[in-house]
Amino acid sequence: MTVEHPDVALLTRATGSLTTAATRRMEESLPWFRELGPEERSWVSLVAQAGITAFIDWYTSPDPPPALTADVFGAAPRELARVISLEQAVDLVRTTVGVVEAAIDQLATESDQPQLRIAVLRYSREIAFSAAEVYARAAEARGAWDARLEALVVDALLRDEVDESVLGRVAALGWSGRESLLVMAGAAPLGDPENALDVLRRAAVHQRLELLTGIHGTTLLAVVGGGSDPLKAARLLTPHFGPGPVVVSELVGALAQVPRAARSAMSGLRAAWGWADAPRPVPAADLLPERALAGDREAAQVLTDVVHRALLADAALYDTACAYLERTPSLEATARGLFIHPNTVRYRLRRIADVTGFSPTDARGAFTLRVGLVLGRLADDLGDDGPDWPV
Repeated sequence: MTVEHPDVALLTRATGSLTTAATRRMEESLPWFRELGPEERSWVSLVAQAGITAFIDWYTSPDPPPALTADVFGAAPRELARVISLEQAVDLVRTTVGVVEAAIDQLATESDQPQLRIAVLRYSREIAFSAAEVYARAAEARGAWDARLEALVVDALLRDEVDESVLGRVAALGWSGRESLLVMAGAAPLGDPENALDVLRRAAVHQRLELLTGIHGTTLLAVVGGGSDPLKAARLLTPHFGPGPVVVSELVGALAQVPRAARSAMSGLRAAWGWADAPRPVPAADLLPERALAGDREAAQVLTDVVHRALLADAALYDTACAYLERTPSLEATARGLFIHPNTVRYRLRRIADVTGFSPTDARGAFTLRVGLVLGRLADDLGDDGPDWPV
């Protein structure tokens, strides 16, 4: 029901002058307002004017209260919520309400002034809640849009479709262009996937890491940037993956190289079950033999190059590796078989570790070397492509 107030006519006629006064006071007291462009300042003035008009309507019809969110903040484009922060919006409301309150002596009779002052106080509370509602909705919509955009980016990286549009989307997500990037792959967390991704994002923010993430089927993928110790960063994020192996790619220097890193991480995830004692997380490079046995041609090529071809460059090292690994893992027996001193075998085994990066005296290293030697012989026998395994 509309309530008649003798001072409403004065308030209505003063709407323009009150808006001008509010804008002038914002220019004088709010540095952020002075830094806005002309268009953005006009948006703020529209909100101030709509706020004063909505107050008059609210003052005359307080029950039920009008929809202040639409009446006031609907006067400006949605982009305003991106231009000014919630704190700045509260400054805007406080300034406008202060101008109206200061003008009460001129806008109302002495008998009506107390009632009008109480109305201004109540209105300021309502409009503050409305401002919070606007920003909450904007944040929710922006979060949903960012999540969809992030999923598109991760999908494009997986398909190796990194073009200007993808880089633009990455920039829109706030990625600053880290020079050290890695890809993590593991099972998707149990439960609600959206909540799980939110937890992972918060963990990355807490560790000051940049993150692009998405769930593809049952697999959670994460592109991680920043941090002085990449493997440490991966260990910190691993608990937020689902049960089972978590594989970490090699470091790459640009987003354009992420597809290759993603392939190695995904390949490692498929093959990780072949290594019963694999750590969690495990580098994809440590899974080269399992990946090669599972049909990863890139892994097979790497093993062939770093083991077979590297050792072929030194016939003595190659013969020692074959004798020690494939005949008898004994220094003395290898020495007798090659007619050399055991100390020479020790020296050559150390050289093999230096050349290949895998130690023949370590169980894991010996397994990797043996797979590399086998793949190398098959490649030499069948051609550079090696065996025609399905990928």
